[in-house]
Amino acid sequence: MDLLNYEVLKKSGYQGYILEDAPVKVMQFGEGNFLRAFVDNFFDIANEKAGFNGKVALVQPLSMGLTDMINAQEGLYTLYLRGSEKGVKVDDKRVISSCKCCINPYESFDKVLELAVSDDLDIVVSNTTEAGIVYDPEAKFDQVPPVSFPGKLTRVLYERFKAGKKGLVILSCELIDDNGKELLKCVNQHIDDWGLGADFKKWVNDENIFCSTLVDRIVPGRIRDAEEVAKLEEINGYKDNLLDVGEVFGVWIIEGPDGLEDRLPFKKAGVNVHVVPNVTPYKHRKVRILNGAHTAFVLGAYLGGFDIVRDCMHNDTVRGFMNKVLYDEVIPTLKHELDEDDLKEFTAAVSDRFNNPFVNHELLSISLNSTSKWKARDLPSFMNYYEEFGKLPAALTMSLAAYIAFYSNDIQRKEDGALINKRPKGNEYKVMDDQWVLDFYYDHKDDSAEALVKAVLTNEKMWDQDLTKLPGFEEMVLADLKLIREKGAEAAYATVL
Repeated sequence: MDLLNYEVLKKSGYQGYILEDAPVKVMQFGEGNFLRAFVDNFFDIANEKAGFNGKVALVQPLSMGLTDMINAQEGLYTLYLRGSEKGVKVDDKRVISSCKCCINPYESFDKVLELAVSDDLDIVVSNTTEAGIVYDPEAKFDQVPPVSFPGKLTRVLYERFKAGKKGLVILSCELIDDNGKELLKCVNQHIDDWGLGADFKKWVNDENIFCSTLVDRIVPGRIRDAEEVAKLEEINGYKDNLLDVGEVFGVWIIEGPDGLEDRLPFKKAGVNVHVVPNVTPYKHRKVRILNGAHTAFVLGAYLGGFDIVRDCMHNDTVRGFMNKVLYDEVIPTLKHELDEDDLKEFTAAVSDRFNNPFVNHELLSISLNSTSKWKARDLPSFMNYYEEFGKLPAALTMSLAAYIAFYSNDIQRKEDGALINKRPKGNEYKVMDDQWVLDFYYDHKDDSAEALVKAVLTNEKMWDQDLTKLPGFEEMVLADLKLIREKGAEAAYATVL
C-alpha cells in the first residue's frame, strides 16, 4: 500500500477538497493529534469555504516528534470526526491539506527564523502542553533553538521586528487559564532578560495580538485496532501514518479585540470558532456544564451498575438526573454571563457528546480526583444557586452524597495511590485521589453515616469552607447518603426528578 501524498491521493480517486499550493500564513508550534484534528481542520475548511488560501507550517516543539513522518506525506493526513449530532450517528472523513510541512527547530532553526520574516505570515498557533507556557531562565537568546517555547517565540518575533514586518495574531491553545496573557508575560520577561530593547518590547505589546483561547474537542487520536486500520487503508487506497480521530463536536473561543474576527477566516467559513471580548464566561460554560455534568452523575451511576458514559445516556433516570443538574441548577446560575439559548444549545450538545457511539468513556476513568473536581466544577454552581435562589439545589446536593458514597462504600483496604472499595453486589474498584483524601476516607471507614457526613462537610481542606454552616445542608446530604446506601444510587437519583 502506497504512503499518502498528493500523487497517491489523486490515484486513490478521493473526491474531497484539496489545496496543494498556497502561501504559508500560519506558524504552528505543535504537530500532535489535537491541533491536527482541531485547528488545522478549521483552517482547512477556511481554505475551502472562505478562500483563506493559506497553509500551516508546523514547528515540532520537542526534540522528538513527527517532522519526518509529516514531511513524508507532504503534510497530508486523514481526519475522521466521529460522534452523535442530535441523536444521529456521524462518521465524517476528510483529507486535511492545510498543512504545508513540519520543521524540526532542533535541526533547522534557521528555517523557523526564515518563516518568521515572511510577508505572508499572519498567525501563530501553539499547543505545547500546560508545561509549555512557563518562563524558563535557562532559555537563552543565542541557543539554537532556545529551550522553551516562549523563548523560541521571542526569537521569532525579534527577527520579524528587525525585518520591519507587521505584527502577528498569536493564538494559544494550552490548557491553562489566560494562556495568551501568560505567554505574553513570558515573552516580556525574555525581552528584559535578554536586553532586546524598549522599541522591540513596545512593538511586541502594541503590534501583536496575544489571544487567550478556550479549546473544546475530544481527540482520541490514532486508531489502535489493527484490523480497523487495515480496513480503512483498503477503502482509502493508501497508507496513512498520521491518521487522526476526533469527536464531531468542536468549538474554539478566542478572546480578542474588535476587528479580529474579520482578520481571521473562521467566521466567513461558518465554523464553530468565535471571537469574544472575554473568554471567561465560556470557560465557566464548559467547566460547569460539560465537566460538571460528568462529576455530578458518574460516581453514583457507577455504584448503580453502569460502566461507560454512553450507557448512562440510555437510562432515563441517570440521564434525567444529569438534565436536572444542568437545566434546573447550573444554567440558571450562568444566565447573567451568557445567553440562555446559547447555554441550552451547548447543554444539548453535551448529551450528544456523552452518547458518542464511537467512544467507550469509562466512568472509573472520570472518577479520578473527584474531590478536587467536585470543588472546581460543581461547588461554584451549588454556591451560586444557593446565593441566588436562597435554597439548596436538590440534584447537586445528591451529587455530593453520591461522591461520599463512592469514596466510602465498603472500603476493603488501602494501597499506594488508591482505596480498594467494593461495589454493591459487585466487583472491587479503585478510588484514586490525592493521598491525603484517601487517608481521610480510610481513617473514617468505620464512621456512622452521621459522623462521616459531618467530617466531610467540615473538612475545609476539601472545600475551603465549612459546608455545615449552610442551613439544612448537612441533614440533606445525610438523608441522600442513607438513601443511596439503602435503595441504590439509581433509586436515589429518581427522587430528585
